[in-house]
Amino acid sequence: MDSTIADTRRLFTKPQNLNDAYGPPSNFLEIDVCNPETVGVGRNRYTTYEVKLKTNLPIFKLKESCVQRRYSDFEWLRAELERESKVVVPPLPGKALFRQFPFRGDDGIFEENFIEERRQGLEQFLNN
Repeated sequence: MDSTIADTRRLFTKPQNLNDAYGPPSNFLEIDVCNPETVGVGRNRYTTYEVKLKTNLPIFKLKESCVQRRYSDFEWLRAELERESKVVVPPLPGKALFRQFPFRGDDGIFEENFIEERRQGLEQFLNN
C-alpha cells in the first residue's frame, strides 16, 4: 500500500500592504451597459444604451470611454466577431419579435422590464 503525505508547507509570500489589498488589479477591463433611454416617436422610436469602459490595459489608447449604442449596433458587433475570429461568440439577448406586434395592450419592446432584461443581457454579452 502506497501512502503519500501531503505537503503542508506554505508558499513564500510577501507582506501585503493597503495598496495591494485595495488597489486596482494589475490588469482590468470593466464594461458596463447602463442608462437605457427610449427616444423618438411612432415607427422612429428606439432605445439606446450607454456603454462605459474602464481599463488599464496598454492596448487601449483611452483608459475610459462612454458611448451610446442601439441593439442593432450590438448585432453588428456580434456578426463582426463571428466573421473575424475563431472563438465562440456568446449570444445576444433575443430579438423579441412577438413584442413588436401591434395591439398588444402594452409598450412591447419599450416596456421598462423588457428594457432592463435586455440591458442585463447586453452587458453579459460584452463581458463574456
